[in-house]
Amino acid sequence: MASSMKSLFSDHSRYVESFRRFLNNSTEHQCMQQFMDEKLPGILARIGDTKSEIKILSIGGGAGEIDLHILSKVQAQYPGVSINTEVVEPSAEQITKYKELVAKTSNLENIKFTWHKETSSEYQNRMMEKKELQKWDFIHMIQMLYYVKDIPATLKFFHSLLATRAKILITLVSETSGWDKLWKKYGSHLPQDDLCQYVTSSDLMQMLDKLRIKYECYDLLSTMDISDCFIDGNENGDLLWDFLTETCNFSTTAPPDLKAEIMKDLQDPEFSVKKEGKVLFNNSLSFIVVEA
Repeated sequence: MASSMKSLFSDHSRYVESFRRFLNNSTEHQCMQQFMDEKLPGILARIGDTKSEIKILSIGGGAGEIDLHILSKVQAQYPGVSINTEVVEPSAEQITKYKELVAKTSNLENIKFTWHKETSSEYQNRMMEKKELQKWDFIHMIQMLYYVKDIPATLKFFHSLLATRAKILITLVSETSGWDKLWKKYGSHLPQDDLCQYVTSSDLMQMLDKLRIKYECYDLLSTMDISDCFIDGNENGDLLWDFLTETCNFSTTAPPDLKAEIMKDLQDPEFSVKKEGKVLFNNSLSFIVVEA
């Protein structure tokens, strides 16, 4: 590995920008909204039965767009019932954006928000010290388990926090996605750090099976337009390269033969489809619903 290659996470502002480009170029949020619209109402159907308050825990809530979409579904299912939402999010910047979004969103009168600037493991440690564990009706972990050191211990802990009929919703990339192939083939050639784990739906299901925790898995197709990655010196393409490889300035610091090999693979049907002159990377997502 070339010594000049460094992890994307070492440059926070570049990471944020590359993530923004990923969202702009992918159907990630549309795919999540489709799941929330089609499947979530059925999943939420019994979590709040006979309860005067519904308690929801968001782990890695980010800037809140997906959280508010989930909350709107809970409100529709249980009109007028008060909802107590706690958000665990390590980025102060994301929490600020979340609060701004709440401030300008209507129909949130029956929802109480509390934000905690901490990681899921910091939250876990704080709760364990308290010894009196809060029970939740719905916990969601959207695209965040990559950043957890001990995933089985995390799953076991949050599963222990579920109230009667409660559920956990976990979202992460599918084993059928291009990410699975990319990580398996090139993970060892890219900068390694403790901030991110290469984990897909198949890894997670194996962990849940070992823990004997019941779950259901739904896969939804999502794509990311990576056409700009094949245009030399294209700024959008360079930032998408960074996101794909989790490497800061990958285009200019990667060994040319490594970049050429990945570039060739990304155009392979195993990774992407070519449609109307575009190269669409397989960004398919898995939605795993864990039962109490």
